[in-house]
Amino acid sequence: MVERTRRFVAQHLNCFDRELLPGHVSGSSWVVNPARSHVLIMHHRKLDRWLQPGGHADGDPDMLRVVLKETAEETGIDIKNVKLLGERIFDVDVHTVHESSHDPRHTHYDVRFLVEIDDRLPVPGNAESHEIRWVALDQVPRFNNALSLRRMVDKTRRLFSRP
Repeated sequence: MVERTRRFVAQHLNCFDRELLPGHVSGSSWVVNPARSHVLIMHHRKLDRWLQPGGHADGDPDMLRVVLKETAEETGIDIKNVKLLGERIFDVDVHTVHESSHDPRHTHYDVRFLVEIDDRLPVPGNAESHEIRWVALDQVPRFNNALSLRRMVDKTRRLFSRP
């Protein structure tokens, strides 16, 4: 997926524009609590699925900025309380977004970063989601069993496992 994303970016100068079809670069965050035991996921209103916060770059090539902005907007948490856990990309996923009344079928080249939010803070969410909640790592598949989320759960466990 990393190589597919690299090729796509190299072939399309406007790869960060959501109008670019058949696809475009998007960004999302894998939000962990300080104990690294839970992740924050939201039930996306338009897609009717539990997902990590994220969204379109809207022409901005600075994916760190995009991810932090989208995380703050979608969780309703002030951006000063969204802590980036390193500038390295945490995960890359290439997936199809099915046709809807808003958009034709297209591909997202999703660049993901690991962030931390204190799970004691209230999480108001926004109008893009029905619900947002902290979920224990081992419970994520009950909400969304997609390979992409399972992969990030596994990466989280490996990254923060204690010997």
